[in-house]
Amino acid sequence: MSAAFTAESLGLDSPAAMVQTDILIIGSGLAGLSTALALPKSLNITVLSKAALETCSSHYAQGGIAASLDKEDSVADHIADTLIAGAGLCDANNTSRILSAGQQAVQWLCEQGVPFTQIPQQDNAKPVTKLQTELQTADLHLTKEGGHGCRRVAHADDATGRHIMEALTIKAQNAANIAILPYHKALSLLTNSANPNNQCQGAQVFDHNNQRQLTFFSRAVVLASGGMGQLFKRASAPNVCVGDGVMMAWQAGCRLANLEFIQFHPTGLAVADSSFLISEALRGEGGRLTCPQTGARFMLEIDERAELAPRDIVARAIAEQISNNGLGYVHLDVSHLPEQFLREHFPQIYKTLLELGIDITKQPIPVAPTAHYSCGGVVTCANGLTDVIGLYAAGEVAYTGLHGANRLASNSLLECVVVGRNIAADLPRYLKALENLNHVTSYDHSDLLATAIWTAPTLKDIQAIKLPSSPTILFNLSHCDDTDIITHDYAGKIVTELKVLMTSYMGITRTAESLEQILIQIQQWQQSLEKTRLNQSSMSTLDGTITANELTLFQLARQLQLATLIIQSAYQRYESRGGHYRQDYPYLASTPRTSVIAPLSKLKDDDKTGSKEGGIDWLLQPIIDDTEARVVNTVANI
Repeated sequence: MSAAFTAESLGLDSPAAMVQTDILIIGSGLAGLSTALALPKSLNITVLSKAALETCSSHYAQGGIAASLDKEDSVADHIADTLIAGAGLCDANNTSRILSAGQQAVQWLCEQGVPFTQIPQQDNAKPVTKLQTELQTADLHLTKEGGHGCRRVAHADDATGRHIMEALTIKAQNAANIAILPYHKALSLLTNSANPNNQCQGAQVFDHNNQRQLTFFSRAVVLASGGMGQLFKRASAPNVCVGDGVMMAWQAGCRLANLEFIQFHPTGLAVADSSFLISEALRGEGGRLTCPQTGARFMLEIDERAELAPRDIVARAIAEQISNNGLGYVHLDVSHLPEQFLREHFPQIYKTLLELGIDITKQPIPVAPTAHYSCGGVVTCANGLTDVIGLYAAGEVAYTGLHGANRLASNSLLECVVVGRNIAADLPRYLKALENLNHVTSYDHSDLLATAIWTAPTLKDIQAIKLPSSPTILFNLSHCDDTDIITHDYAGKIVTELKVLMTSYMGITRTAESLEQILIQIQQWQQSLEKTRLNQSSMSTLDGTITANELTLFQLARQLQLATLIIQSAYQRYESRGGHYRQDYPYLASTPRTSVIAPLSKLKDDDKTGSKEGGIDWLLQPIIDDTEARVVNTVANI
């Protein structure tokens, strides 16, 4: 925390446990810090980090940030490659807006002191990395990754995320108007239900340092909480990425989109339970995927782009090889590349694997797909506005439509910076309009003004996901007085089993039968949780003390509900597209549609009125009848 913006000035030392700040940012990854650093310095900004600052997906990003920087490249080509990888589900307008800002975003990172790898000098045969704020994008060394038609990925060795986050964290910690609070977990968003505009005004937060609950009030909230990879057994994401930001937004009134599109990185290190990724840049520089038994390259027969096909294609090919060989991995071989090049270009990967007894200059690397990125999330526009006034979202928690059905490699870091900076540009306008809104006493006029200052994101060609009726939706927490409750240890076992089921049945390939099995098991767990009386009162009514068991059960209930939303989205998509592959429906539908889950509030309202749009009476309800499903299944795959 900066010296000028302290715990005392925030009021964290107050027994009332209520904190006032101008802007609350939930998440300290690239999206959160990009927003914080780009906001006017006149605003007091509080950034919450669920754990230590380095515990975020941004920190572990290896490959780099994609942008049209080479003189032979163009934004149009970058957009075209992204749309191809997205398999018809990219939002064309948002994709164009975000990618068109790529050069400016990378230049901004240079100005923050990110030590990108530079083009080799005439008298130097290798790329060099220097920390210098005067670095220009034309100076940067570019690498190539899957799905890109040319070299387009700026990087800092093979640890781009770590270098970016270290530079931005230093900047944020030295900023007089920014307070970063590690080990502060947001539990729920605060909205003013008495106000017809339903503005987001802060969050309920659990302070792990002092084991207490805090209430943060703010003029606006930026949700940058990351993804949901930890719902799976093998995942590249750190253990804090459980999708709670998505669920907080849904509870507060936001739509969710395309949750079924979980991208699996093709080449996670397949050694024990490692979560270490083997960067796609190794394949970009000539790495080959081979069968461990025969040594033959298998991607040549699957796609003309071979190892540099989009990630969904490569991941499915590897998964099929693993299913056939029974070894649990395939080989990624870079030993044919120059030894000096590998050591200098991939120092982190070389060192990490050498410590595990694998010399990549001489030996192949055992790899297997691992859950890596959530292409869906909270519906937003390119400026980060959500369905709830005063609530912005950016990064992996958000759905802008940039990634479609399958994220193009290294577009995610770019999206974090661009949308974060867009939010920072929009927020002063919103705050000024909010001041005008507060001077209006008539609710009729207030509604009109609210419409003028906040435009909810729009979606076209959607399919509405129908959900189970609300009794199994568990969010709230009260003190448990049942003698027959789920204990902390047993909750941990449920989470472990949930990860195994999600990996096995909601992984790279899916079927209706396997998805039904998970839903039935989750429903049984939810019914057990109902006995703990978790769904009766709001966390905001608590006295500020939460036991470890209560917090664990609250988090478990939320994870089970999120898993249900993801699985229902997959169950009700009767096609295979991008990262969603149905063995029982292996072809593309004729019309690409974005799957949309209505906000929780609408689901509850529909339950009360008897409407079937949001709630249904039974667990497994398809969104299209069997006739249409058969028609979908006859469309030729492309």
